[in-house]
Amino acid sequence: MKLYYIPGSCSLSPHIVINELGLDVTLLKVDHRQHTVDGALDYFAVNPLGYVPILELPDGTRFREGPVIVQYLADQRPESGLAPSNGTLERYRLQEWLSFLTSEIHKGFIPLLYAGLAGKYVDTVKPKLQARFAWVDQQLAGRQYLLGDTFTVADAYLFALTGWGQAQWLKSYYKADIYFDGLSHLQAWYARVRQRPAVQKALEVEGWV
Repeated sequence: MKLYYIPGSCSLSPHIVINELGLDVTLLKVDHRQHTVDGALDYFAVNPLGYVPILELPDGTRFREGPVIVQYLADQRPESGLAPSNGTLERYRLQEWLSFLTSEIHKGFIPLLYAGLAGKYVDTVKPKLQARFAWVDQQLAGRQYLLGDTFTVADAYLFALTGWGQAQWLKSYYKADIYFDGLSHLQAWYARVRQRPAVQKALEVEGWV
């Protein structure tokens, strides 16, 4: 398998999952400015929409949406517990979290990542995003991870997204101004996830540490 990724993007999520599972996956770095892979391949030939991640299977099949990719990867090794069994209530809870993270957190960040273009719209978006993070903080009270005591692919996704608000160079580059002061449960969760060997390995490869 191949994973097309951009350092610092949401593709960090499947990268972490791959490490957690110990899967043999080739990592292909995409230049987000030139839209090329390894300085040659036109990335639009891989994904006409231009974004990452893309997971390419040995037979050439490609998945392009992060929540689908991380579930597919987890299902390759169901004993890992990274995704509950299909058809169970817990699996639907996982999908509920992945949908929330996609629509309420991931998309909520977009205007902040392009603050110069978004203009005054940032003043509307920022408090809404902060309110969503405050709600996540409440859900983490008394829990180690989003679904309880077990790390899942939803935690990998949330970690990638909270990284956008935590990383100083990203805040400077994108002119984003998201802080998590007072969100003690979220802060503790973030520190806990960051210490996982699979996360550390992904961060090192992508240049976050």
